[in-house]
Amino acid sequence: MPLSSDAELARLLIATRSIALVGASHKPERPSYRVMAFLLANGYEVLPVNPGLAGQTLQGRRVYAGLSAIEVPIDMVDVFRQSHYLPGIVEEAVAARAKALWTQLDVVDYSAAEAAEKAGIDVVMGRCPAIELPRLRACGMIGERC
Repeated sequence: MPLSSDAELARLLIATRSIALVGASHKPERPSYRVMAFLLANGYEVLPVNPGLAGQTLQGRRVYAGLSAIEVPIDMVDVFRQSHYLPGIVEEAVAARAKALWTQLDVVDYSAAEAAEKAGIDVVMGRCPAIELPRLRACGMIGERC
């Protein structure tokens, strides 16, 4: 089952340092752009993934074509793609040895989540870290990052 309790979400957000953001956009009006800015401002290392922007720079970070192109360990894969892309993203996340998979609001595929969990990947589905992090801070479950 995907992680859902406040304690589980807080543990994951505290343990996470690097986030591969799949579906990163260069358009400031897009949610993925705003969430990337939020995550960067909150001390996370964000690795934007978008094949169409690969090799370019987005918010000061190099854009990767896919998870396999990322040379550093990935703590979390944050998905801004439609649900039907999740099985392939899970395969890439498993191959990249990601520790967690987080899908954004309305991005849900329980079969893909089960495959990720069977591979030892923590899963959060249909939530946004830019919503959860401030909420968990407000209730004292997460402190400020240094």
